[in-house]
Amino acid sequence: MRRRLFIGQGGGLLAGAAAGPFTANAAAPDAAAAPPPLGSAAFAAAPPLAPMRAQVDRIIDISVCTRPFRAQGPRIEAERRHGRTIVHNYGHGGSGWSLSWGSAYAALPMVLAGGERRIAVVGCGAIGLTMARVAQRAGLRVRIYSRERPPEVRSSAATGWWSPDSRICTAEHATPAWTRHWEVMARRSHKMFQGLLGLLGLPGDPVEWCDGYLLSDVPFQQPIAGPSPEDHEPPYPPLESSLLRDLRPRSVLLPPNEHPFPVPHARRFTQLVFNLCTYSRLLMDDFLREGSELLQRDFEDLRQLAALPERVVVNATGYGAQALCRDESVVPVRGQTARLVPQPEVRYGLIHRGHNLVVVPRREGLLVQAQGENDFGNADDRPDRALSEAAVQRLARLFPRS
Repeated sequence: MRRRLFIGQGGGLLAGAAAGPFTANAAAPDAAAAPPPLGSAAFAAAPPLAPMRAQVDRIIDISVCTRPFRAQGPRIEAERRHGRTIVHNYGHGGSGWSLSWGSAYAALPMVLAGGERRIAVVGCGAIGLTMARVAQRAGLRVRIYSRERPPEVRSSAATGWWSPDSRICTAEHATPAWTRHWEVMARRSHKMFQGLLGLLGLPGDPVEWCDGYLLSDVPFQQPIAGPSPEDHEPPYPPLESSLLRDLRPRSVLLPPNEHPFPVPHARRFTQLVFNLCTYSRLLMDDFLREGSELLQRDFEDLRQLAALPERVVVNATGYGAQALCRDESVVPVRGQTARLVPQPEVRYGLIHRGHNLVVVPRREGLLVQAQGENDFGNADDRPDRALSEAAVQRLARLFPRS
Protein backbone atom coordinates (compact mmCIF):
# COMPACT_ATOMS: atom_id res chain seq x y z
CA MET A 1 0.00 0.00 0.00
CA ARG A 2 1.43 3.36 -0.97
CA ARG A 3 1.86 5.86 1.83
CA ARG A 4 -0.43 8.38 0.17
CA LEU A 5 -3.26 5.81 0.16
CA PHE A 6 -2.53 4.95 3.79
CA ILE A 7 -2.81 8.62 4.69
CA GLY A 8 -5.92 8.98 2.59
CA GLN A 9 -7.71 6.27 4.53
CA GLY A 10 -7.18 8.09 7.82
CA GLY A 11 -4.37 5.91 9.12
CA GLY A 12 -4.30 7.89 12.37
CA LEU A 13 -3.15 11.04 10.58
CA LEU A 14 -4.58 14.58 10.10
CA ALA A 15 -7.81 15.68 8.48
CA GLY A 16 -9.79 18.86 7.66
CA ALA A 17 -13.19 19.81 6.11
CA ALA A 18 -15.61 22.44 4.78
CA ALA A 19 -15.40 26.17 4.56
CA GLY A 20 -15.89 28.25 7.65
CA PRO A 21 -14.38 31.15 9.55
CA PHE A 22 -10.87 30.43 10.77
CA THR A 23 -11.91 31.15 14.32
CA ALA A 24 -14.20 28.10 14.33
CA ASN A 25 -13.29 25.85 17.23
CA ALA A 26 -12.76 22.10 17.12
CA ALA A 27 -15.02 20.72 19.84
CA ALA A 28 -14.82 16.93 20.25
CA PRO A 29 -16.72 15.48 17.26
CA ASP A 30 -17.21 12.12 18.94
CA ALA A 31 -18.94 13.59 21.99
CA ALA A 32 -21.98 11.37 21.48
CA ALA A 33 -19.87 8.26 22.02
CA ALA A 34 -17.86 9.75 24.89
CA PRO A 35 -18.67 8.99 28.55
CA PRO A 36 -20.51 11.69 30.46
CA PRO A 37 -18.23 14.38 31.95
CA LEU A 38 -17.14 14.05 35.54
CA GLY A 39 -19.30 16.05 37.89
CA SER A 40 -21.45 18.74 36.33
CA ALA A 41 -18.77 20.59 34.33
CA ALA A 42 -18.40 19.85 30.60
CA PHE A 43 -15.01 19.72 28.91
CA ALA A 44 -13.86 23.05 27.50
CA ALA A 45 -13.85 23.44 23.72
CA ALA A 46 -10.52 23.52 21.95
CA PRO A 47 -9.17 27.03 21.34
CA PRO A 48 -9.37 28.55 17.85
CA LEU A 49 -6.65 27.57 15.42
CA ALA A 50 -4.17 30.32 14.61
CA PRO A 51 -3.82 30.82 10.84
CA MET A 52 -0.49 29.99 9.19
CA ARG A 53 1.16 32.97 7.52
CA ALA A 54 1.94 31.29 4.22
CA GLN A 55 3.87 33.72 2.05
CA VAL A 56 6.93 32.94 -0.01
CA ASP A 57 8.77 35.97 1.42
CA ARG A 58 8.57 34.24 4.84
CA ILE A 59 10.75 31.34 3.64
CA ILE A 60 13.95 31.59 5.68
CA ASP A 61 15.59 28.30 4.74
CA ILE A 62 15.30 25.45 2.24
CA SER A 63 16.91 22.11 3.11
CA VAL A 64 17.33 18.86 1.21
CA CYS A 65 17.95 15.46 2.78
CA THR A 66 18.70 12.10 1.16
CA ARG A 67 16.78 9.32 2.86
CA PRO A 68 18.76 6.03 2.84
CA PHE A 69 16.12 3.54 1.67
CA ARG A 70 16.75 -0.21 1.47
CA ALA A 71 14.04 -2.50 0.11
CA GLN A 72 15.08 -5.12 2.71
CA GLY A 73 14.87 -2.62 5.57
CA PRO A 74 17.69 -1.35 7.81
CA ARG A 75 20.97 -3.22 7.84
CA ILE A 76 21.66 -4.12 11.47
CA GLU A 77 24.36 -6.77 11.51
CA ALA A 78 28.00 -7.35 12.45
CA GLU A 79 30.91 -8.53 10.37
CA ARG A 80 34.63 -9.00 10.87
CA ARG A 81 36.66 -6.99 8.35
CA HIS A 82 40.07 -5.33 8.26
CA GLY A 83 40.88 -6.43 11.80
CA ARG A 84 37.80 -4.76 13.23
CA THR A 85 34.32 -5.80 14.27
CA ILE A 86 32.05 -3.57 12.20
CA VAL A 87 28.47 -3.28 13.38
CA HIS A 88 26.31 -1.86 10.61
CA ASN A 89 23.30 0.25 11.55
CA TYR A 90 22.03 2.13 8.49
CA GLY A 91 19.34 2.18 5.80
CA HIS A 92 16.29 3.43 7.75
CA GLY A 93 14.61 5.32 4.90
CA GLY A 94 12.38 8.07 6.29
CA SER A 95 12.26 6.48 9.77
CA GLY A 96 15.71 7.28 11.14
CA TRP A 97 14.69 9.56 14.01
CA SER A 98 11.55 7.55 14.74
CA LEU A 99 13.37 4.19 15.04
CA SER A 100 16.70 5.51 16.36
CA TRP A 101 16.50 4.24 19.95
CA GLY A 102 15.04 0.85 19.09
CA SER A 103 17.55 0.40 16.29
CA ALA A 104 20.44 1.23 18.62
CA TYR A 105 19.26 -1.27 21.22
CA ALA A 106 18.93 -3.90 18.48
CA ALA A 107 22.58 -3.31 17.53
CA LEU A 108 23.88 -3.11 21.11
CA PRO A 109 24.32 -6.91 21.72
CA MET A 110 26.55 -7.06 18.62
CA VAL A 111 28.61 -4.17 20.00
CA LEU A 112 29.00 -5.84 23.41
CA ALA A 113 29.77 -9.31 22.05
CA GLY A 114 33.50 -8.64 21.65
CA GLY A 115 33.97 -7.49 25.24
CA GLU A 116 35.56 -4.18 24.26
CA ARG A 117 34.97 -1.24 26.58
CA ARG A 118 35.89 1.44 24.03
CA ILE A 119 34.10 1.68 20.69
CA ALA A 120 33.88 4.01 17.72
CA VAL A 121 30.75 5.28 16.01
CA VAL A 122 31.10 6.56 12.45
CA GLY A 123 28.37 9.08 11.69
CA CYS A 124 26.75 11.85 13.74
CA GLY A 125 23.19 11.88 12.44
CA ALA A 126 20.03 10.48 14.01
CA ILE A 127 21.33 6.90 14.17
CA GLY A 128 24.94 7.71 15.08
CA LEU A 129 24.15 10.08 17.93
CA THR A 130 21.53 7.77 19.41
CA MET A 131 23.78 4.71 19.04
CA ALA A 132 26.50 6.57 20.92
CA ARG A 133 24.11 7.42 23.76
CA VAL A 134 22.87 3.83 24.05
CA ALA A 135 26.44 2.55 24.16
CA GLN A 136 27.28 5.07 26.89
CA ARG A 137 24.27 3.91 28.88
CA ALA A 138 25.72 0.40 28.65
CA GLY A 139 28.95 1.63 30.27
CA LEU A 140 31.08 1.95 27.15
CA ARG A 141 33.49 4.72 26.24
CA VAL A 142 32.50 6.08 22.84
CA ARG A 143 34.28 8.20 20.27
CA ILE A 144 32.31 9.57 17.29
CA TYR A 145 34.05 10.07 13.97
CA SER A 146 32.14 12.17 11.49
CA ARG A 147 32.72 14.43 8.53
CA GLU A 148 29.87 16.67 9.71
CA ARG A 149 27.88 17.29 12.85
CA PRO A 150 24.39 18.72 13.45
CA PRO A 151 22.96 20.79 11.88
CA GLU A 152 25.05 19.96 8.78
CA VAL A 153 24.24 16.21 8.80
CA ARG A 154 21.55 14.98 6.40
CA SER A 155 19.13 13.90 9.12
CA SER A 156 18.94 17.48 10.42
CA ALA A 157 16.86 18.22 7.31
CA ALA A 158 14.16 15.67 8.20
CA THR A 159 10.58 16.78 8.81
CA GLY A 160 10.47 15.68 12.44
CA TRP A 161 7.24 13.62 12.32
CA TRP A 162 7.07 10.37 14.28
CA SER A 163 6.94 8.10 11.22
CA PRO A 164 8.39 4.66 12.09
CA ASP A 165 7.21 3.01 8.84
CA SER A 166 8.13 5.77 6.39
CA ARG A 167 9.95 4.07 3.49
CA ILE A 168 11.29 1.45 5.89
CA CYS A 169 11.04 -1.51 3.47
CA THR A 170 8.99 -2.76 0.54
CA ALA A 171 5.83 -4.77 1.09
CA GLU A 172 7.42 -7.97 -0.22
CA HIS A 173 10.12 -7.87 2.48
CA ALA A 174 7.72 -7.30 5.39
CA THR A 175 7.73 -10.94 6.47
CA PRO A 176 6.23 -11.91 9.86
CA ALA A 177 9.71 -12.24 11.41
CA TRP A 178 10.88 -8.92 10.00
CA THR A 179 7.66 -7.23 11.09
CA ARG A 180 8.05 -8.48 14.68
CA HIS A 181 11.60 -7.10 14.73
CA TRP A 182 10.38 -3.74 13.40
CA GLU A 183 7.61 -3.55 15.99
CA VAL A 184 10.07 -4.14 18.84
CA MET A 185 12.27 -1.31 17.55
CA ALA A 186 9.31 1.04 17.08
CA ARG A 187 7.86 0.40 20.54
CA ARG A 188 11.21 0.75 22.28
CA SER A 189 11.86 4.04 20.51
CA HIS A 190 8.41 5.33 21.39
CA LYS A 191 8.96 4.43 25.04
CA MET A 192 12.21 6.41 25.08
CA PHE A 193 10.48 9.45 23.56
CA GLN A 194 7.83 9.29 26.26
CA GLY A 195 10.64 9.36 28.81
CA LEU A 196 11.98 12.53 27.23
CA LEU A 197 8.51 14.05 27.40
CA GLY A 198 8.49 13.33 31.11
CA LEU A 199 11.69 15.32 31.75
CA LEU A 200 10.20 18.68 32.70
CA GLY A 201 12.20 21.81 32.07
CA LEU A 202 14.03 20.69 28.93
CA PRO A 203 14.51 23.85 26.85
CA GLY A 204 13.01 24.00 23.39
CA ASP A 205 10.66 21.02 23.83
CA PRO A 206 12.83 18.48 21.98
CA VAL A 207 9.87 16.07 21.76
CA GLU A 208 6.19 16.99 22.01
CA TRP A 209 2.69 15.94 20.99
CA CYS A 210 0.84 18.05 18.44
CA ASP A 211 -2.52 17.87 16.74
CA GLY A 212 -2.74 17.79 12.97
CA TYR A 213 -5.40 17.92 10.29
CA LEU A 214 -5.64 15.70 7.24
CA LEU A 215 -7.56 17.54 4.51
CA SER A 216 -9.16 16.03 1.43
CA ASP A 217 -11.24 17.20 -1.52
CA VAL A 218 -12.88 13.76 -1.80
CA PRO A 219 -14.04 11.25 0.84
CA PHE A 220 -11.12 9.52 2.55
CA GLN A 221 -12.14 6.07 1.36
CA GLN A 222 -12.01 7.27 -2.24
CA PRO A 223 -8.66 7.02 -4.07
CA ILE A 224 -7.09 10.22 -5.34
CA ALA A 225 -7.41 10.58 -9.12
CA GLY A 226 -4.47 11.53 -11.29
CA PRO A 227 -0.69 11.05 -10.96
CA SER A 228 1.17 11.36 -7.67
CA PRO A 229 4.88 11.94 -6.92
CA GLU A 230 4.90 8.48 -5.30
CA ASP A 231 3.57 6.62 -8.34
CA HIS A 232 7.09 5.58 -9.36
CA GLU A 233 7.95 4.20 -5.89
CA PRO A 234 7.56 0.60 -4.70
CA PRO A 235 4.61 -0.38 -2.48
CA TYR A 236 5.24 0.04 1.25
CA PRO A 237 3.56 -1.95 4.06
CA PRO A 238 1.14 -0.06 6.38
CA LEU A 239 2.94 -1.19 9.52
CA GLU A 240 2.06 1.63 11.91
CA SER A 241 -1.67 1.55 11.25
CA SER A 242 -1.89 -2.21 11.77
CA LEU A 243 0.54 -2.75 14.67
CA LEU A 244 0.93 0.48 16.64
CA ARG A 245 -2.65 1.69 16.99
CA ASP A 246 -2.37 1.77 20.77
CA LEU A 247 0.51 4.26 20.81
CA ARG A 248 -1.49 7.38 20.03
CA PRO A 249 -5.08 8.64 20.08
CA ARG A 250 -7.40 7.63 17.27
CA SER A 251 -7.95 10.10 14.46
CA VAL A 252 -11.36 11.79 14.43
CA LEU A 253 -13.53 12.61 11.42
CA LEU A 254 -14.65 16.23 11.71
CA PRO A 255 -17.97 17.65 10.49
CA PRO A 256 -17.72 20.89 8.46
CA ASN A 257 -18.65 23.15 11.37
CA GLU A 258 -15.78 21.90 13.54
CA HIS A 259 -12.84 23.05 11.48
CA PRO A 260 -12.02 26.25 9.55
CA PHE A 261 -10.48 24.85 6.37
CA PRO A 262 -11.99 25.40 2.89
CA VAL A 263 -12.17 21.69 2.01
CA PRO A 264 -15.10 19.26 2.34
CA HIS A 265 -13.39 16.48 4.32
CA ALA A 266 -11.12 16.55 7.36
CA ARG A 267 -9.71 14.35 10.09
CA ARG A 268 -7.90 15.44 13.24
CA PHE A 269 -5.00 13.35 14.55
CA THR A 270 -2.36 13.62 17.26
CA GLN A 271 1.28 13.04 16.43
CA LEU A 272 4.72 13.14 18.02
CA VAL A 273 7.00 15.88 16.67
CA PHE A 274 10.76 16.18 17.11
CA ASN A 275 12.13 19.72 17.27
CA LEU A 276 15.36 18.58 15.69
CA CYS A 277 17.55 21.57 16.54
CA THR A 278 16.97 21.22 20.28
CA TYR A 279 16.71 17.42 20.20
CA SER A 280 20.05 17.05 18.40
CA ARG A 281 21.63 19.50 20.83
CA LEU A 282 20.26 17.50 23.76
CA LEU A 283 21.80 14.28 22.42
CA MET A 284 25.11 16.01 21.66
CA ASP A 285 25.33 17.70 25.05
CA ASP A 286 24.54 14.46 26.89
CA PHE A 287 27.14 12.62 24.80
CA LEU A 288 29.90 15.15 25.51
CA ARG A 289 28.96 15.53 29.18
CA GLU A 290 30.07 11.96 29.82
CA GLY A 291 33.61 12.72 28.74
CA SER A 292 33.37 11.35 25.21
CA GLU A 293 34.70 13.13 22.15
CA LEU A 294 33.77 13.81 18.56
CA LEU A 295 36.49 13.94 15.92
CA GLN A 296 36.13 15.22 12.39
CA ARG A 297 37.08 12.48 9.96
CA ASP A 298 36.04 11.52 6.44
CA PHE A 299 36.16 7.86 5.39
CA GLU A 300 36.02 6.79 1.77
CA ASP A 301 36.52 3.04 2.24
CA LEU A 302 35.97 0.53 5.02
CA ARG A 303 39.68 -0.32 4.94
CA GLN A 304 40.38 3.06 6.53
CA LEU A 305 38.64 1.89 9.70
CA ALA A 306 41.64 -0.36 10.37
CA ALA A 307 43.61 2.76 11.38
CA LEU A 308 41.24 3.55 14.26
CA PRO A 309 42.36 2.64 17.79
CA GLU A 310 38.95 1.19 18.62
CA ARG A 311 38.45 -2.47 17.66
CA VAL A 312 34.64 -2.26 17.50
CA VAL A 313 33.22 0.26 15.05
CA VAL A 314 29.55 1.08 14.48
CA ASN A 315 28.82 2.16 10.91
CA ALA A 316 25.96 4.66 11.20
CA THR A 317 26.59 6.58 7.99
CA GLY A 318 23.07 6.53 6.52
CA TYR A 319 23.10 7.25 2.81
CA GLY A 320 26.90 7.56 3.03
CA ALA A 321 27.05 3.78 3.46
CA GLN A 322 26.32 3.38 -0.25
CA ALA A 323 29.79 4.66 -1.08
CA LEU A 324 31.59 3.58 2.09
CA CYS A 325 30.42 -0.05 1.89
CA ARG A 326 29.87 -0.19 -1.87
CA ASP A 327 26.29 -1.12 -0.93
CA GLU A 328 24.10 -0.63 -3.98
CA SER A 329 21.02 -1.73 -2.01
CA VAL A 330 20.95 1.80 -0.51
CA VAL A 331 18.65 3.92 -2.67
CA PRO A 332 18.51 7.71 -2.21
CA VAL A 333 15.08 9.28 -1.78
CA ARG A 334 15.27 13.03 -2.05
CA GLY A 335 13.30 15.15 0.42
CA GLN A 336 12.99 18.94 0.50
CA THR A 337 11.53 21.21 3.15
CA ALA A 338 11.12 24.96 3.37
CA ARG A 339 11.17 26.62 6.78
CA LEU A 340 8.92 29.61 7.36
CA VAL A 341 9.42 32.28 10.02
CA PRO A 342 8.45 30.71 13.38
CA GLN A 343 4.87 31.13 14.59
CA PRO A 344 4.79 30.00 18.22
CA GLU A 345 0.99 30.29 18.22
CA VAL A 346 0.64 27.59 15.52
CA ARG A 347 0.67 24.24 17.31
CA TYR A 348 -0.87 21.98 14.68
CA GLY A 349 0.24 20.34 11.45
CA LEU A 350 -1.41 19.86 8.07
CA ILE A 351 -1.53 17.29 5.29
CA HIS A 352 -3.54 18.15 2.19
CA ARG A 353 -4.29 14.83 0.55
CA GLY A 354 -3.69 14.84 -3.19
CA HIS A 355 -2.04 18.28 -3.14
CA ASN A 356 1.54 17.22 -2.28
CA LEU A 357 1.54 19.33 0.88
CA VAL A 358 2.73 18.52 4.41
CA VAL A 359 3.30 21.10 7.17
CA VAL A 360 5.03 20.26 10.47
CA PRO A 361 4.84 22.73 13.40
CA ARG A 362 8.37 23.03 14.73
CA ARG A 363 9.63 25.57 17.23
CA GLU A 364 12.35 26.79 14.86
CA GLY A 365 9.79 27.45 12.12
CA LEU A 366 6.91 25.91 10.17
CA LEU A 367 8.28 23.17 7.92
CA VAL A 368 6.58 22.91 4.53
CA GLN A 369 7.42 19.70 2.68
CA ALA A 370 6.75 18.93 -0.97
CA GLN A 371 7.80 16.02 -3.13
CA GLY A 372 9.32 16.38 -6.57
CA GLU A 373 8.28 14.24 -9.52
CA ASN A 374 11.44 12.11 -9.39
CA ASP A 375 12.57 11.95 -5.76
CA PHE A 376 12.98 8.19 -5.60
CA GLY A 377 16.52 7.24 -6.62
CA ASN A 378 17.49 10.92 -6.75
CA ALA A 379 20.64 11.92 -4.83
CA ASP A 380 20.59 15.56 -5.96
CA ASP A 381 20.82 17.65 -2.80
CA ARG A 382 20.55 21.04 -4.47
CA PRO A 383 17.51 23.03 -3.23
CA ASP A 384 14.74 23.70 -5.75
CA ARG A 385 13.22 26.99 -4.59
CA ALA A 386 10.41 26.88 -7.15
CA LEU A 387 9.21 23.56 -5.67
CA SER A 388 9.02 25.03 -2.18
CA GLU A 389 7.42 28.29 -3.30
CA ALA A 390 4.69 26.31 -5.08
CA ALA A 391 4.03 24.34 -1.88
CA VAL A 392 3.78 27.54 0.20
CA GLN A 393 1.36 28.99 -2.33
CA ARG A 394 -0.80 25.85 -2.07
CA LEU A 395 -0.72 26.26 1.69
CA ALA A 396 -1.84 29.90 1.38
CA ARG A 397 -5.04 28.80 -0.37
CA LEU A 398 -6.09 27.05 2.85
CA PHE A 399 -6.03 30.41 4.67
CA PRO A 400 -7.97 32.84 2.48
CA ARG A 401 -7.60 36.45 3.52
CA SER A 402 -10.76 38.31 4.42
